Amino acid sequence: MDIVKASQQRYSAKAYDPARQVPEEIMQQIYEVLRNSPSSVNSQPWHFIVASTPEAKARLAKGVQGGYAFNEAKVRDASHVILFATRVEADAAFLDRILDKEEADGRFADDTVRGYSSKSRQHFTNLHRYTYKDLPQWYEKQVYIALGNAMLAAAALGVDSTPMEGIDVGALDAELGLQEQGLSSLVMLSIGYHADSDFNAKLPKSRLPQEEIFTFL
Repeated sequence: MDIVKASQQRYSAKAYDPARQVPEEIMQQIYEVLRNSPSSVNSQPWHFIVASTPEAKARLAKGVQGGYAFNEAKVRDASHVILFATRVEADAAFLDRILDKEEADGRFADDTVRGYSSKSRQHFTNLHRYTYKDLPQWYEKQVYIALGNAMLAAAALGVDSTPMEGIDVGALDAELGLQEQGLSSLVMLSIGYHADSDFNAKLPKSRLPQEEIFTFL
């Protein structure tokens, strides 16, 4: 499937067929798309928590209770659910881990290049930490890039998905011990195959026309 067709056919599933599971080889492709997602200064401030068994999905379902219960079926009936968590602080050890991985992958010709990469990442990190004072929000923006990539990848692979911001972040953080790991829940993504009862699958896609949302200079 070409990328434009995938974007045209992608939609947010409202009901899933609990009897259908996404094959592991397809999920592995989605995981790799997530892992290879771009982020500002290669900050990679994300962690992805995957649930595919009833027991695991029940844990994530603790984040869709009460006022968020409208999302519970999308968690329990989907084949897989991914919780996107974001880092809340630029931990020095984590930044060093990124730098060491870049070096191991052959991105630095010499120590000078390594030093430049380190200073560049630290500069923008400190800019958002001290000047803009929006480091957590900046990190969240990077995680949303990964979310978009995952949804498009799923569509290209013939799989349905549903992004869910309607989640109890506090309940999920507590259930998974995320604060102790320097992480916080951000958004969930259900992945699977829509049920025949999914009304949204039958509706036409609606987007504003190109001439209204583009300015070509």
